[in-house]
Parts: sequence; structure tokens; C-alpha cells
Amino acid sequence: MSNLRKIIIDDREVEVDPNLTIIQACEQAGIEVPRFCYHERLSIAGNCRMCLVEVVGGPPKPAASCAMQIKDLRPGPDGAPSVIKTNSPMVKKAREGVMEFLLINHPLDCPICDQGGECDLQDQAMAYGVDFSRYREPKRASEDLNLGPLVETHMTRCISCTRCVRFTTEVAGIHQMGQTGRGEDAEITSYLNQTLASNLQGNIIDLCPVGALVSKPYAFTARPWELTKTETIDVMDALGSNIRVDTKGREVMRILPRNNDAVNEEWISDKTRFVWDGLRRQRLDTPYIRENGKLRKASWGEALAAAAAAMKGKKVAGLVGDLAPVEAVFSLKTLIEGLGGKVECRTDGARLVAGERGAYVGNATIEDIDSAEMIQLIGTNPRDEAPVLNARIRKAWARGAQVGLIGKAVDLTYDYAHVGTDRAALVALADKEISDETRAKNTLIIVGAGALAEADGAAVMAQVLKLAANTASKVLVLHTAAARVGAMDVGAVTEGGLPAAIEGAEVIWSLGADEVEIAAGPFVIYQGSHGDRGAHRADLILPGAAYTEENGLFVNTEGRPQLAFRAGFAPGEAKENWAILRAVSAELGATLPWDSLAQLRQKLVAAVPHLAKVDTVVENALPSLELRDLPAADFRATVKDFYLTNPIARASALMAELSKLAAERAAVPMAAE
Repeated sequence: MSNLRKIIIDDREVEVDPNLTIIQACEQAGIEVPRFCYHERLSIAGNCRMCLVEVVGGPPKPAASCAMQIKDLRPGPDGAPSVIKTNSPMVKKAREGVMEFLLINHPLDCPICDQGGECDLQDQAMAYGVDFSRYREPKRASEDLNLGPLVETHMTRCISCTRCVRFTTEVAGIHQMGQTGRGEDAEITSYLNQTLASNLQGNIIDLCPVGALVSKPYAFTARPWELTKTETIDVMDALGSNIRVDTKGREVMRILPRNNDAVNEEWISDKTRFVWDGLRRQRLDTPYIRENGKLRKASWGEALAAAAAAMKGKKVAGLVGDLAPVEAVFSLKTLIEGLGGKVECRTDGARLVAGERGAYVGNATIEDIDSAEMIQLIGTNPRDEAPVLNARIRKAWARGAQVGLIGKAVDLTYDYAHVGTDRAALVALADKEISDETRAKNTLIIVGAGALAEADGAAVMAQVLKLAANTASKVLVLHTAAARVGAMDVGAVTEGGLPAAIEGAEVIWSLGADEVEIAAGPFVIYQGSHGDRGAHRADLILPGAAYTEENGLFVNTEGRPQLAFRAGFAPGEAKENWAILRAVSAELGATLPWDSLAQLRQKLVAAVPHLAKVDTVVENALPSLELRDLPAADFRATVKDFYLTNPIARASALMAELSKLAAERAAVPMAAE
């Protein structure tokens, strides 16, 4: 027997779940209901009154559709379905009244407002409001807040929808915003004039339905209709958040989230959103050759000849950086191994087990967090390693899931049971007798890169897999590098890890590997987009495209292949990464067997078939690894500074400012004795 309930919305009969609210039922039926305060991922406030509808047979006044459930509707005569009208004269008059009230104190500075062209208030005033105002008194004004370097405030425009308050409290897990005062004096403010201490705060810019909260770095630089919009993938962490890059000419003007319920819902971290100023600074736009200890500019022909001359007949090694697309990694692996060399992507020293996909990806999806009843975190600080994933864990915790942590005790924005800080705590947990009741629960283990990044990483993973077997849990490996899973998939690994790969190498090809120190001795060819650590050590620099400047495939931390698309062109003479490797191979006389990205992808998919399943998580089996004794050492965090984890972020002036502010907040002054 179906528990769906029949209702009639605007003369259309639909069957809906009785637990839905009227506004959700209208959305399912494809009927638009205007709203300002309602948001499907936040709690219901019911305070803007824009979503009023008429419930036939109910009270003789409009009802707020976001706050009334279908099951509370009175049936019609003789048990007939309830009738809802969203366009009756009563509703129309009510909406016009609400809009008139909202515009009473709104400053109407649309021509200079940064939200102009993508403003909910503007759109809904046109669609549902009236074309005149009866208000003649002076408008109220509010003081602007200082929320930090990311969010610019114009609080006179605020319509008190409280979306920002609900987001910061419920999703970001900080308690710094709220509403004070009553009546005309009511205003949204930050308590004690605090700036926001969250790495998800930029999302309130998207949530604000008016121009009260706008992006400070983007303000007054472009209008929405001037921008070219490209849907692509983020590489600032391994989550693979879906983003939209907006460009004006060749410049990236802003980065916005795209909705993907399976990955990032509709949130992105502040690093993802605001790192774009790093795409303009410290760029490598021409090849360089080091002569007499100094780098000098060179032509591509000269640089390619120098690379070929350096590599011919020598022992070569390839290092894969954190931001490289799979195509470039596959090209590097094919080229270097064709010359008898070795390639390594685990530049952080992680002992990820190659060949066993379940051992470096796990068998869980990000969506499994939503249904988990118990979540065990091991050697990870998801608030810094993947803030959007951390918000998802917080959502599960708010729903009633229990969270445990083995690792350094940190503020994760939710309560957790601190099981211990070291490997001994993990071994004890894995050996613990598990009750049938616990085993029956939906359990998820999230193991961080910090737990696997040391010499005993494989032994730690063996204990994690033992714990998973004992508790019938799923496992998710939380990586910190966007390129890592894709590089592991194509087999860019050497037995023995990084030391074995570069041992005795006379030439090292660094594909954007900036997070690894290369000792003096070998000739270093650096291929990358920014003049960062890797370029400083290089003897030959080949300028490559950044992640917004080439089409590429990235595999996220759960093993989901996703396509990134080019939003703009690389500066100067910089080229796409796979094309640089193809050109060098021709110079070496060991030409790679493809002339285009399409041909390269055909070869890639032939070698690794699951990479063709874009936006699909392939099921992996968990292997069983050999159990070995573990030293009683603490798990260390891999992300030392959230805002400065890669060359693009380190080139960003805004990320440097945020890093400084975070350090100041962490160094809390001690009270005078």
C-alpha cells in the first residue's frame, strides 16, 4: 500500500509524500513558488512570507508553504484531495503586500549593487511585486559589518531572511552570527564584531538573496552578463568539488559552486572559491634554462632540445605533483618508462598500496556519510583537508550519528569521542571485541592521508582493513592531493616509493611536484604553471597550463573520474601539459603514440577502462593486507596551513592574508595572571 497522498495544486492532481512541505510538493509538480528565507539545505525559518499560498477549505488567509506539511492539510468534502492554489487573487495580493513591505527599507541601489543581474529580490520584485511605492518616509539604515577579507557587507540591503545565520550555525558549525534587536531595530550582526572563523564562509555570498553579502575580492570587477561561464572541477583538495569558473577575456573573475549531491552538494571551501587571484601571479609563461646558476628565457625549440639532450642515455625519474590531470600523468609515465626510468606520484611519502584499488580508495562513497550511524576518523582533520566533506560529517552528526577520532584532538565543529592520538589506539580498536548490535550499525571509517603518509602507512592500512572487517564497515580514504587517485589508477608508482624512484637518477622530471624537496645533484626539468619551490630548484623550466586552462580528467578521493574543462587560455607561451610531454617525446625520438587529447584518452581508457566511467564510482573490494607491528607514534596532520597547500594558493595574496589571520586567531593571547 502506497503512503503517498493525492493533492491538487493549481488544478493539477499530484501524488506526494505526506511528510513534504507544500513548497517541496510544488517543486515536485514543477510549479514555482517564490521564496527568500527557505533553502532546501537549511532549517525552516518561515519568516519572509514570500512563499504564501492559498489552502482551499483552510483558514481564510494565505499559508506559508515552506512551514506547512502536506499531512497537516485538511481533506476536501467526502475525502476529496486537498486543494492548493499558488496563483489565486488572494495569493497575488498577499505576495504584492509582502514585496511592498520588503522594499520599504531596501535602498534600491540596484545600478551600483554587485548583486545586480543575479539578485533574487530584483527578479521576484519584477515577477510578483507592484510597479509603484506608497512609502514616502525616510528609509532605515544599518551599519556594515566587518566579517573579514572575503565577505563584503551592505547591511542596509538586508531583508533578515537569516540564511547566513542558519548556514554558519548549521553547516559551517560556527556561532558568530545572529539577529539582535526587535522590530525596526532588528538586524543581522556578528557577535562582539567578530570576523568569521570558518573556511566555508564564502557560501553565504551565494545564499544571500539580496546584495547584503557580496564577494569582497570580486566586488565591482565585472557584471554577470559580461562573463563566460565554464563548468569544471576543483583541484584545491581531493574532494573534486563541482565548480563554475567565470572568465572575462583571459582573466578568471570568480569561482562558484555547482550542485552535485554526490560530491559537494552546493558548497565549496573558501580556498576553492577565492584562489583565482593566484592564477594571475607568479606565472611561468615562457621556458627557462639555467646557465651559470641563473635562469634565462629560452624559446620552445631551444628548451625541448635541451630537455632531450639532458635525458638521452641518462637514468631518468618522473615525479607527479598534486594538481596534474590524469592525461599528463599517463603521458609522463609512458615517456619515462619508455626510457627505462621510474615514475612516482606518492611524493608525500605515503605508503599507498599500488594495484589494490580498495587499499588506496576504499569502498565507500562520499554519499555514504549521509546514512552512516557511526563514523570513525583515523589520522585526519577533515576540517582542513576537505572542509565540504567535514560539513557533511557534521550533518550526519546533527542527525544523530556518532563520531570517533583517532589522532590529534582538534575542533571539527561537532562533538566526537576522542579514542586516542596514536597507532596503539588504532590497534586496540581493531582488536576490540565487537558486539552484534554495533556490527549491525551502518559504520564508516574515514582514514586520512596523515595516517598513511609515513613509513608504516601500509601497516596502518592493514589495521584499518582489519577494523573494517571486524565491524562490517565501509572505508573511505581521504586524500589531500587532487591528482593522487588518478595517478595511482594509471600506475605511476615505483616499488619502494619516492626514495626508490629517485635513487641514482641523473635527470628528474618534475610534473608540478612542488611539495617535495629534491637534493642537489640530478638535473631537474620542472613542468608547471607557477614559479614556486619546484621552479626554484629547476635547471630547465617548461611552462604548463593551470587547472582552469586545459581539459583534463581528475579522479576524486572516492575514485570518481570527473572531467575538468578549459575556462581560459594559459598565459604567454605556456602549453597544455600533455602536449609538452608529446613534444619532448618527439625530440627524443621516442614519440608517444598520440597526436591529440582524444587519441591520448583512447589509449588511457584502453589501459585503465574504469576511467571511461565519468561521474561514476566503481565498486572496489577491500583487500586484506599483511598485519605488522606498529610503532606507538602519534598520527600527524598532513595539512599544516589550509590556505597554502599548493603553488596556486601560495601565489594568491588573499590566501596569504587568510593564512595570517588564521595564525593570529590560533595564537590566543593568555590572560594576565
